[in-house]
Parts: sequence; C-alpha cells; structure tokens
Amino acid sequence: MLYRELKDSSTYALRRRVYWFLGLALKMASTLSRFLTSRKTRGILTLVGAGSLAAGFLFSRDYVKAGSKQRKLYPPSADYPDLRKHNNCMSSCLTPAIYAKLRDKTTPSGWTLDQCIQTGVDNPGHPFIKTVGMVAGDEESYEVFADIFDPVIMERHNGYDPRTMKHPTDLDASKIRNGQFDENYVLSSRVRTGRSIRGLSMPPACTRAERREVERVTVEALAGLKGDLAGKYYSLSSMTDKEQQQLIDDHFLFDKPVSPLLTAAGMARDWPDARGIWHNNEKTFLIWVNEEDHTRIISMEKGGNMKRVFDKFCRGLKESGIIKAQADSKMKGAMELFDA
Repeated sequence: MLYRELKDSSTYALRRRVYWFLGLALKMASTLSRFLTSRKTRGILTLVGAGSLAAGFLFSRDYVKAGSKQRKLYPPSADYPDLRKHNNCMSSCLTPAIYAKLRDKTTPSGWTLDQCIQTGVDNPGHPFIKTVGMVAGDEESYEVFADIFDPVIMERHNGYDPRTMKHPTDLDASKIRNGQFDENYVLSSRVRTGRSIRGLSMPPACTRAERREVERVTVEALAGLKGDLAGKYYSLSSMTDKEQQQLIDDHFLFDKPVSPLLTAAGMARDWPDARGIWHNNEKTFLIWVNEEDHTRIISMEKGGNMKRVFDKFCRGLKESGIIKAQADSKMKGAMELFDA
C-alpha cells in the first residue's frame, strides 16, 4: 500500500512537471511566431540558427534608443583598439576610460562608438600629417559620444569648445571691405561650405533611402532659383555621356572616393546612387550632392572679386531656402541644415 501511494505520488509530480514544460514550450513558440512574423524583424531572417536569430533580435536597430546600451560578450578592455602607432586626433584623445564609458552606447539610428572611430583605427596616419581619425554617423553622435568628440574638435580647431562657444554665421556680404584682390596674382576666387540635413543620417551611416531623400530635398530647394542663380541638376547615375564630358571639361565632376580614410568610413557605398551636381547656367554657383557631405555649396568665378563671389554665395543660400529646407509629411516636419 505504501509503495503504491509513493508510486502514485511520483507519477503525479512527474505529470505536473511534464505539463509545466509543455506550457512553457507553447508560450515560447507563440512568442517566437509573433517575432518571426513581425514586419520590423523580417530583415534578420537571413541569419542562420537560433543563436544568430537571438543575437539579431538583441542588436536590431529597431530596438535601440539614444544613449541605450548594446549587450557585448567581452569587456571594453578586451575591445580597446591598438593605437600605439597612430597619429590622428582620435588616437590622441581616446583613453581606455572614455572607451569603456561610451563603447556600448548607441544613437537613435544605432550608430556606435566603434563605427565612429573605425576609419581612424584602420588608418594610423603619417608622422607629419595628423588627420581627424573619426566620423559622426548622425547629429546625435556629437551628444551621445561628446566625451570623445569634444576634445577631438578642440584639438582640430585650435581650442574651439563646442560646449561653451558658438561659431558665428554672418551672410551679409555688404559688410565686406576691400573685397577686390589684385588679379595679377589671383586667377580665381571661391567660397564654399558643407552642410548636412537635420533628421537624416550623415554619409558614413545613411541608408539608401536617406541618401535619396537628401537628393530630393536639395534638388527641390534649388529648383526655385531664378535669374543668374537659375540652373540644372545632373545625376551621376543618369547623366548622358555628353553631359559627363562637359562636367569633366569644366572641372566640376567629382569621382568616387578612393582614399582609405573615406572608404573605411563607408563614404563610397552604393556609388553613384543619389549623387549628383547642380550648377547655375553661368557655372558660378554649384552644389555637390552626397559627395562627402550631404551638400557641398560652392560659389566661384575667375578673377579676384571676392566680395561678388561671397554675395552670390549668400544669395544662393537664402533664395534657394537651402538653409531651411522643408520635408514632406513622411519625414515628420522640417529638416534644417546644420553645420557638420
């Protein structure tokens, strides 16, 4: 009798365990099914194996928030790059403590510290030529990774402190005095700047869709220019052979980046998709689209009349509305150009 009771008790406990494990398995299967059919996670279905699938879920950009941390297998000390033979601003400013603090953080788009510094790691530099050694993937990079960007900016720009100083912008050409240079010595004059569009990742990190949106917004802004600023956009991927040769003859055409500093930063991806050149009919006001910056804005002419060149530069920025370009509703409002 005692043996039978013990046997029945053991069987009952075993059954409870089996039912518990079956219930757990069903819950896991249901959760996994919802995960696999989710629109946001279809992109990682190419990963092979359960372990890869779980890793793909954990590191999916859809689940990353600004300043959030990604789970790493090894401590920062094991990941710290070997910079002993490097000569760039990043290697001068990066310390194991800064790396440990920032390594696992991400921007809203999923950009990481390692992606910022990769070009500086891959390209040690030259003993007599000190490069920057890092790039920003988006505007938020300057805030999330401020502990490294701030000192790099200060070193590169002779003590400029982005926390306490503000770069002055003055687009009033009338303030220029003595803007005529001696043309016995000056062959041509040029003013140029680079600008990036707020709300879109910068060239090292942008997706194809973001790069095409930069092109769309810029071309639409420039289409409204009139008079001596009126012109045309030439897409690198669709221009004719005649147009290409003319741009080469005019020395306007830019090539695919081949510098290791740029290619290591991801600047040449998908070339020449969504890249192009806009210039006015007089060929004195140019915009390069998605070359090294979102936009490279250039005003130039032969001779030494710098005041006239700067005046055209200012008018082009103001009249095109390129200082503040409006995006469509899909981009959730206005996108403002900001200094990169």
